[in-house]
Amino acid sequence: MDEDSAFSDVFPLVSEENILLDFFQAILSHLALSCVLISVTAIAIAWFIRDSIKVEDFDKKHVFITGCDSGFGNLVARQLDQKGFHVIGACLTEKGESELKAAASPRLKTVLFNVTDSRSIESAVEFVRAEVGERGLWGLINNAGRSTPIGPTEWMQLEDFKKVLDVNLIGLIDVTLKFLPLLKKAQGRVVNVASILGRLALNGGGYCLSKYGVEAFSDSLRRDMQHFGVKVSIIEPGFFKTGVTRLDLIEADLQRLWNRLPEEVKHSYGPKFFDEYVKAQDFSMGLLCSSDISKVTSCMQHALTARHPRTRYSPGWDAKLIWIPLSYLPAFIADFTVAVLLPVPKDDRKSHANQVGVANT
Repeated sequence: MDEDSAFSDVFPLVSEENILLDFFQAILSHLALSCVLISVTAIAIAWFIRDSIKVEDFDKKHVFITGCDSGFGNLVARQLDQKGFHVIGACLTEKGESELKAAASPRLKTVLFNVTDSRSIESAVEFVRAEVGERGLWGLINNAGRSTPIGPTEWMQLEDFKKVLDVNLIGLIDVTLKFLPLLKKAQGRVVNVASILGRLALNGGGYCLSKYGVEAFSDSLRRDMQHFGVKVSIIEPGFFKTGVTRLDLIEADLQRLWNRLPEEVKHSYGPKFFDEYVKAQDFSMGLLCSSDISKVTSCMQHALTARHPRTRYSPGWDAKLIWIPLSYLPAFIADFTVAVLLPVPKDDRKSHANQVGVANT
């Protein structure tokens, strides 16, 4: 073997054609990557511009908001009033009415309102009809709600579920159906306040059930109303500091549920379970609850003022980073996450069965 052949075996000769081919392949791969990046950037910019376009004539639009005594409803009523909307705030109490009026312009009006009372709803509809005239109702924010009773499912009775469902779901449906003719006239907006607990059930009681129901009702309503120009948005907040998450009220109601349990049931949970459950709840709520409720009301405002409102809004870092992603994962992962957060009953039959199985082997 001569030296030239030995050299070519170790270092194969590269033809000009191969060099050119590799060069063009590199250029094409860079061009493809650049096209993808440019396309993604263009889509993001187009989405941002579309999302930012606002409707006009706020001062000619009426909005009816439930649950305005405090929390999200009270804040968004004042914010929309400042923007020039004709706000009609529905309050459960006279105290809530007077405080809202004192904090807003004379343009804002209030009504005493109970979402579980059909007569109260009908009276509010007549009041709003007189206010809006032929323009119709631009916005309905279904914000009224309650959380308690919540806790372990076994601690509940049927009446406990009804208390929450009547406000959070049945009341919301009743209000929406009665206001629909006015909303259709204005080709307006429905904004329903659900929760991340409408995506992921973290506790027993009627709250999670009601919010799952709000999600389903809103989806079906949106598809039915699109033919009439009415847009429906869902707000899915994470945990925020409002009346719904007041720990003193939740813990007092948990104590009521615990006290009425039969001794046999209490024994199955163990004497320390109640205190550990309350501590775990205090820790979780203290860690997760945000005091900045404007994150939620900003979503409500966008749903009413944007020309192209979003279908769903998920305000709160915990909603975006924990609960919504977790709702898409396999159920056993969500089950494990909840199990880590809550104490284990004393009479854990699963652990007992495992111990018996080990003993018998």
